[in-house]
Amino acid sequence: MNKMRQRFELGVIVLLLSRPFLGPGETDSRGRSFYVPENPSYPITTSVLDSIRFTLEKTLQSDKSGHLVSISSFVDPEGQVMGWHDFGNLEGPGWAANAVGGAYEIYTFGGFMEKGDWKEKALSILDHVLEGGFIEEATGFIRGYRETPTGKFCLNYKHRSDWFCPGSMAKIAFQLLIFSDELGTDPRAKRMRKAAVRCAAWIDKHVESVPNGWFPRRTTPTGQVYRKSPEGGDDPFWQTSADGLFILQLQAGLTERGLADYSGSLKEKVAAFVRANGIFGSINHDTYDPHENVAYSVAFRTLLAIGRVLKDDSIRTFAYEKCLSGLDQFKMHEDRNGVATKGLLYMEKSWDTAYLWENAEAALAFFEAGLDTRRTDPAKSREYEIDGLVILRAIAKHHYGPHGFLTEGVDWNNHVGQQHHIDQAQYGAIRYTEPFLNNQHIGEPTLYYLRHLARCSMGPTGKEWRDIEGNVILQVAQRGR
Repeated sequence: MNKMRQRFELGVIVLLLSRPFLGPGETDSRGRSFYVPENPSYPITTSVLDSIRFTLEKTLQSDKSGHLVSISSFVDPEGQVMGWHDFGNLEGPGWAANAVGGAYEIYTFGGFMEKGDWKEKALSILDHVLEGGFIEEATGFIRGYRETPTGKFCLNYKHRSDWFCPGSMAKIAFQLLIFSDELGTDPRAKRMRKAAVRCAAWIDKHVESVPNGWFPRRTTPTGQVYRKSPEGGDDPFWQTSADGLFILQLQAGLTERGLADYSGSLKEKVAAFVRANGIFGSINHDTYDPHENVAYSVAFRTLLAIGRVLKDDSIRTFAYEKCLSGLDQFKMHEDRNGVATKGLLYMEKSWDTAYLWENAEAALAFFEAGLDTRRTDPAKSREYEIDGLVILRAIAKHHYGPHGFLTEGVDWNNHVGQQHHIDQAQYGAIRYTEPFLNNQHIGEPTLYYLRHLARCSMGPTGKEWRDIEGNVILQVAQRGR
């Protein structure tokens, strides 16, 4: 693990949030057993910097147009392509490859740190998606993947185009939308918003309805329900996957920005979601469980946004009482089998590895809850904030090698097999990662925390950001020092 503290000679202006710090003994009132303290020699922000360093230095190459493109959606700590895996010879904006989401995180974190080269590289990754044939601009349809050896486009991670997940396509469109917010007057922004609008319209027009009133997990390329699993058998979650939440997230985002009006659809689909007492089936395309931790995180974030858009407090209440509270069942309160698992969430009962993009999404959900309740319920806000910090602190323990690599998951129960672990340990971290997803998704919650919850003040050498416990999580030297 690279534990060198990084300092940058930058000047960064952020909102100064005045709030008294809490001591360690005043945090985590819901159970100290989940609590993990900050590591002052390797704070959560350094963890993000290492992850982004790994992506930028070990996993990118130029395409024929000069744009940056991922060498693979599945690599080892040296950045070597794992071609034996389904993800190995794929890249693009789709679920596991996540090029737009990854570029967004590099761009926004680079902006916060005033690292212009990061922003330029992120825009080059984005341009590969915008100009590389993934987006049908006339229809709004987005292809998720491209085979790196052949250049062939495909709609799913199995390198085929017989099915795709409309929710995951909507997620790409939503990533384009929020990325456009950061670009201001850049000409790309208008194009990205247009793509998001047309993608939502394609889904609304073409995706076939299912009996329970929710969205199908998979459809054919023309939108008809596809009830099989990627392996060919029947998928029991063909109409109960939380992946459909991303469609609502996109619709809410467009409605909030005045780019379209999906108020009617939002009301109808939220009613179906609540009527089912929540739909939390696997979002990940290769898992099958009625309760997946990331489904609860995405449900909370999406319903919280919809409650604001529709001005409906009952939706907000359901988001807290059913969705956010549902994350507690996945928390690991101890290190298991000699592996650093305390402070992490396992994925689901049928596949209990602690995967890190899902943990990062949970941290983001807790931080959004912390900000949302800050004035109305400060005690709860502190608890949510601490939960998010604990998750990021636990994640930070799982960088390996000299390049900043963050494992895709912590396999404390030997679910994936000893041969796939770091150093061939019987129990331990997996020796592969998805560069733009599992390796890097910690960037979004960490930046959210720095922007909205951390306290910024002047220190002896420049600006410093502290968490709710008073731990310094980022220091930035003033120019000229």
